[in-house]
Amino acid sequence: MTMQPMDIFTPGRVCLFGEHSDWAGAYRRFNSAIPPGEVIIAGTNQGLHARAHRSERGFCMRSTLNDGRIEEICVPMDTDRLLAVAQAGGFFSYAAGVAYYMLTFYHVGGIEIDNYLTDLPVKKGLSSSAALCVLVARCFDRVYGLRMTVRAEMEAAYQGEILTPSRCGRMDQGCAFGQVPVHMIFDGDLLRTRELRVGAHIRLLVGDLKGKKDTIRILGDLNRAYPFAEDGMAQGVQKYLGPVNRDLVQRATAALKAGDAASLGALMTEAQAEFDRHLQPACPKELTAPKLHAVLADPRIPAWAYGGKGVGSQGDGCVQFVVRGEEERKALAAYLAATYGMDCFPLDLVPPKAVRKAVIPAAGLGSLMFPATKAVRRELFPVVTPDGICKPVLLSAVEEALAAGIEEIAIIVRPGEEELFKALFKAPPAPDYTARVPNEARPYLAGLCAMGERITLIVQDQPLGFGHAVACAKSWADGEPVLVLLGDHLYLTTGEESAGRQLVDAYGEHRRPIVGLTQAPIADVAHYGTFAGEWDESSPGLLTIHEVAEKPTEDHARRHLRTRNLPAGRFLCAYGLYVVDAQVFACLDRLVAANGDAIELTTAFRLARQEGPVLGLVLTGERHDAGRPETYLASLTAYARGGQKKGDT
Repeated sequence: MTMQPMDIFTPGRVCLFGEHSDWAGAYRRFNSAIPPGEVIIAGTNQGLHARAHRSERGFCMRSTLNDGRIEEICVPMDTDRLLAVAQAGGFFSYAAGVAYYMLTFYHVGGIEIDNYLTDLPVKKGLSSSAALCVLVARCFDRVYGLRMTVRAEMEAAYQGEILTPSRCGRMDQGCAFGQVPVHMIFDGDLLRTRELRVGAHIRLLVGDLKGKKDTIRILGDLNRAYPFAEDGMAQGVQKYLGPVNRDLVQRATAALKAGDAASLGALMTEAQAEFDRHLQPACPKELTAPKLHAVLADPRIPAWAYGGKGVGSQGDGCVQFVVRGEEERKALAAYLAATYGMDCFPLDLVPPKAVRKAVIPAAGLGSLMFPATKAVRRELFPVVTPDGICKPVLLSAVEEALAAGIEEIAIIVRPGEEELFKALFKAPPAPDYTARVPNEARPYLAGLCAMGERITLIVQDQPLGFGHAVACAKSWADGEPVLVLLGDHLYLTTGEESAGRQLVDAYGEHRRPIVGLTQAPIADVAHYGTFAGEWDESSPGLLTIHEVAEKPTEDHARRHLRTRNLPAGRFLCAYGLYVVDAQVFACLDRLVAANGDAIELTTAFRLARQEGPVLGLVLTGERHDAGRPETYLASLTAYARGGQKKGDT
């Protein structure tokens, strides 16, 4: 817990596709014929900026609105008082509802929140109320060190908001995911979410129509179509929010993945036409929306935009366009301001920041392989591929990194051994030697030097352990997440994707430190980092790590490191692949500052759990430890046969 102010940001959210289907899908509790609701939302560039710290005064909040007004509240941390404020429906009702929930279920103390900047339009379909609820939940989480997941923040925000006179759907709290597109499925009481990858930068423009809309009226009229459609109008509502919407969302997901802005804009125009056809008759007073439709029908706008539609519950709140480029976005914003008096806000959908860098420690003493390592670095021991090529073990790690899409690689080496690795990766062989290289190995003549252009050598001055070797790359990583591989392991792909790619993709989706895992017998736990946790039911093979131990005894593993649903006698051990981000690097810094003589990466992951969730992923593939005498021969054999390939018997 901290008394220091913490800076916290929560964006608003735009519903790109699927508005109203969140609450419609909830009616499956009463009518199973109703299909699940599906939406695609994205966090806005704008939102609520705040600072928070603990307070003895109770729940105190100051909010500066985008029109310059300031609202303030301070009430005791008492369930009756907070509930009364929530149910009264005033400005801070949402915030008080979340504070009530956090006090009831997390037993927190007081907090002071200064929402010093609001650059998000309020009451315009951008979920400003949900952003406020998520902000309050997130402030409690950070200030009191609760280590809530995004889904837990969403739940706190939702439960707090429904204590007020508002009756929002669960979609709004998706702003907790931040500025990324998210696919949400609403199946009765079940909510499933997944972040969507964007194939290329897609630019949108959101405009405030400066009109009025009655969201409560819209929801009230549309809800009359549920849970059973009793007339043609109700059937139309259910058709749009069911199969029509599902088709639109599926095609929009594909367009986002492809980075196809033109198709996404065309889908928005199509979605608006279908919305008007099926839903407008159910609430003509609000959904006729003359301002919205006048802007969408403006013949000049297609010069700047691929297409557009209404936002949120629709009506004359906001409009969104997929624009053709940055200059077109500026021109469209200027036109809408001059012609319609609209304020406009950019929204950017960008590819998730990939893990571009990898670190391969190759500075270990290799004492287990003595006396061989007195003559040859362990990472340079020879192995033979199924194609009959003899290469050093280290190349397996380098090639695994490249297969994962890595662009830059740092190899951690011992003092004085830089020239050894330069000779491998940077120096072309002599011409007379080249002429004698077997044909099957000739691709490596140029390939090694091409790899060398991506490789940086970093010296580990002291042999202080695997974790210390990774810490040596912190400055080189420059704040980016890095894939960590072991220089004395052999990696074999047995499925559609390499193990490194699986881990990098998982990090891109969840943005949390993550460890690659493999099932191992009890006899192996004494040789590897061993992990235990709770499975994520929505993501096969993924779990949140709860317990960590570096090379535990068998007795310790049986007592503390069992993970449910594993076969008897099986445990989750490190695969030899990790994604380390700033959170883990900070923990490594603490371990280095403590002057430990054997700094382990596993220990840093255990410390990182105190700052937030740490994940594990059971990987498809084979890894073989070539750094121990008892496993080296088996590693050579497995590597030479190419592993148990998919489809082999």
